[in-house]
Amino acid sequence: METSIKDGVPKISTTSMLEKPTPGPTPQQTPANTRPSTPANKPDLKSQKSEQSQSSGEYSPDEDWLGDHAAREHEARIRRPSVTRAWVPQNTGGPSIQQDRRDVAPFGEVIDLEEVPRGITRQARNLDNYSFPCHRFRENLIDESKIPLVLVACGSYSPITYLHLRMFEMATDTIHEQTNMELIAGYFSPVNDDYKKEGLAPSHHRVRMCELACERTSSWLMVDAWESLQKKYTRTAEVLDHFDEEINKKRGGIRLSDGSRRPCKIMLLAGGDLIASMGEPGVWSESDLHHILGNFGCVIVERTGSDVWAFLLAHDLLFAYRGNVLVIKQLIYNDISSTKVRLFIRRGMSIRYLLPNSVIQYIERHSLYRDAEPVKAIFYQSPFVRIET
Repeated sequence: METSIKDGVPKISTTSMLEKPTPGPTPQQTPANTRPSTPANKPDLKSQKSEQSQSSGEYSPDEDWLGDHAAREHEARIRRPSVTRAWVPQNTGGPSIQQDRRDVAPFGEVIDLEEVPRGITRQARNLDNYSFPCHRFRENLIDESKIPLVLVACGSYSPITYLHLRMFEMATDTIHEQTNMELIAGYFSPVNDDYKKEGLAPSHHRVRMCELACERTSSWLMVDAWESLQKKYTRTAEVLDHFDEEINKKRGGIRLSDGSRRPCKIMLLAGGDLIASMGEPGVWSESDLHHILGNFGCVIVERTGSDVWAFLLAHDLLFAYRGNVLVIKQLIYNDISSTKVRLFIRRGMSIRYLLPNSVIQYIERHSLYRDAEPVKAIFYQSPFVRIET
């Protein structure tokens, strides 16, 4: 009985893909009980089948996917370390936390951090070259009966985490279900270096990490470096005024189908501990609170252990503006914080799946967050509290 082409497909070795595959038997080594090679006067059905498989995109045993190039590429990927464990204590006493790099599976594709994705505009590193980012700003409303909304998240972002990104997504769901507003754009605004917070990386690094996170995980989030490029610390009220100037006064808001333009509502997006800080004497100026809550409003994401409505009820000023405060309850609690991430880095622990892969690679490349921080700041200081004077 003749052996069919299907039966003649060589079996693939189950040895490691890193090893160069052993070549099959040559015509001279073909065992005696196997079918001889096709005569020259007959068509080579196996070659024709291989060409048809390659043209149709189907698997063919003749494809060189286990060749030298594929093996080298695969080996390079699995040899990439998960986290740089380069921090070593200076003293010689006691155990060292330095760990060997583990040859484990990669945390993702190796990303070219200098590559600018198509349609992306990155922020300048000085005010002279600054331009307001609007490359992802929607030009029209899907439902023109709704109010166009822009969310602005001010913070340290040292570094940015998945919780910061999730806050925008949770806000999107709540706004869609509970309000008459339509979300047009979302912005991260990293704080100025003059904020002088423990563990605060230089602003150009923080802006760049936010850009990497937005570029590669979102289709609508952007980063505005205006606040970080100022010569001194800028109050949150002034930052919101800046967005109002750029969006509503310079751009004229958003265009409607009849050619008219409608101003966008701008709201501050933050964690629940922001409202807690607004109720503490001396943290925020009263005039700024009136300006932020009265003219803009806040979208507050409850964090673990916080009760936003309790703070609203307990403070007269906050309660007076409760209609301009939208509270978002986390259905799946996420307690990732930049403070804990910095601690993990200094201890040589893994930060995979806490931050976007591109941000992790950027931290490793620039050796960020290796310096020590006060223990009190690590465990007690809120990443969202900002002293307003």
